[in-house]
Amino acid sequence: MSVEHFIARQPIFDLKENVYAYELLFRSGLHNYFDCDDVDHASTSVIANSFLLFGIDEMTSGRRAFLNCTRKVLVENLATSLPKQHAVIEVLEDIEPDDEVIAACRRLKEMGYTLALDDFIYHQKFEPLLELADIVKVDFLLSGPGERQRISSLLRRRGIRMLAEKVETREDYEQAVSMGYELFQGYFFSKPVILSRRDIPANKLQYLRVLKEIHSPEIDFQRMAKTVQGEVSLSFKLLKLINSAAFGLRHKVSNIVQALSLLGEREVRIWVSLLSVSAMASDKPAELVVNSLIRARFCEQGAGLIGEGLESSELFLMGLFSQIDAILDRPLAELLDEIQVSPEMRQALLDKEGKRYQLLALCVALERGHWDQLSELAISLQLEEITLSETYLEAVKWAQSTFL
Repeated sequence: MSVEHFIARQPIFDLKENVYAYELLFRSGLHNYFDCDDVDHASTSVIANSFLLFGIDEMTSGRRAFLNCTRKVLVENLATSLPKQHAVIEVLEDIEPDDEVIAACRRLKEMGYTLALDDFIYHQKFEPLLELADIVKVDFLLSGPGERQRISSLLRRRGIRMLAEKVETREDYEQAVSMGYELFQGYFFSKPVILSRRDIPANKLQYLRVLKEIHSPEIDFQRMAKTVQGEVSLSFKLLKLINSAAFGLRHKVSNIVQALSLLGEREVRIWVSLLSVSAMASDKPAELVVNSLIRARFCEQGAGLIGEGLESSELFLMGLFSQIDAILDRPLAELLDEIQVSPEMRQALLDKEGKRYQLLALCVALERGHWDQLSELAISLQLEEITLSETYLEAVKWAQSTFL
């Protein structure tokens, strides 16, 4: 009988808010999400197979991958099957640092692997591991400011890089930076920072006008062209898109009105929205745009899974706009009013109700590795979890190829 594999990836950012690495989380991986007499053996097998099955480059865009390792993975040298130039071996917090574990970590270190200690709380018994560790992760939800500072001050003197984990707010992130943390993991990047009702910068305002225009009941291509031409970057990207190999046109298009007409209303709404959202996020972490594209593609493809006459282009835009509040640093309700989205999309994004919202919630569960929630939603919608996993992986590949 075949084994189903699921994967989630959580970005890890550096001080410039660029993606440094991804932590890869597997269903039926290191933790017991299924019945098995030998859980540890099953876990290690699934981890090794999954890492090779999904392809590290596809999941991380060539960046490093943090991978949780059980005691068995360490002491039986199973981690050595992972590529040392990409893999960061995470030693889980519940592993006792006995002689076998320390010897295994020393072997990995000598082979050139990067070692990280997960959910670290200082205790004298961890000293041998600290001598080998390159990175230490501190859980910001479980530790107070004093403990975060104490651990950072103690370990940075030893040349260890500090990673703040479960950073949920911009305040947490800024505090971590002030304490000397260099790497950051959490959802802070996707939450808006509201600064005493500031105006939208001029170029972002132009893109918002474009979004309003294309969401009119009927698109006036002549008027739309004037709006698009008001933003040079958008005009350039639109012409580059229409002249790309994907459209296979015999003759080059150099006219904005012609480009919009050739795309048609449905494609105009999708592609101009995509280009506008990407441009508006120019001062945000690139991962925020990539994640929005993943959600957009997943929701678009999910229309065929759920059925019930849902419009795939509308679902694409729902996913794309699901983080527009973080991109523009404004409340989502205000932005949806200005863009004038459909009542159904508004219900999904604001009220978190209906089949459309459930589809978006499936994607969020997959991206964050919330497997219990994924199972409940899949049962509710009568969908196969393996199909959802495949759809998500395809969306990841599509988003990376589209944005990068």
